Amino acid sequence: MFRRVFANSAKFVVPTNSRLVCSNFPEGSKDHISKLVSGKKLVVFMKGTPENPRCGFSNAVIQILKMHGVDKFDSHDVLQSEDVRQGVKDYSSWPTLPQVFINGEFVGGCDIMIEMHQNGQLIKELQKIDIKSLLDKK
Repeated sequence: MFRRVFANSAKFVVPTNSRLVCSNFPEGSKDHISKLVSGKKLVVFMKGTPENPRCGFSNAVIQILKMHGVDKFDSHDVLQSEDVRQGVKDYSSWPTLPQVFINGEFVGGCDIMIEMHQNGQLIKELQKIDIKSLLDKK
């Protein structure tokens, strides 16, 4: 099954049943999740995609990242795989989604991202991975 996605006025087709594949590790295992976050500046495990968030909390995280001008990051739609959905919760020992990882380290979910955005900590965290926030007044 496919769904049509429109971006930048260009049509392209995305398989709706695509699954997260990482060789050598069972999907959703700690090794699999580790491979998905290791060596990456910013990774978001969310319901839906950045272009089409499927829950309000995922949408809030994406909106925060957009406010800071962050447009390049890895994202994984946990609705595509129950194994990954549960696996990331086990990996981080955090029960809710979305989940944000910076430099391979678990940062938090929506509530933590909102707090970091409000108190300016997110600007500092983004600086650590060489991303200059649009909200950085320096």
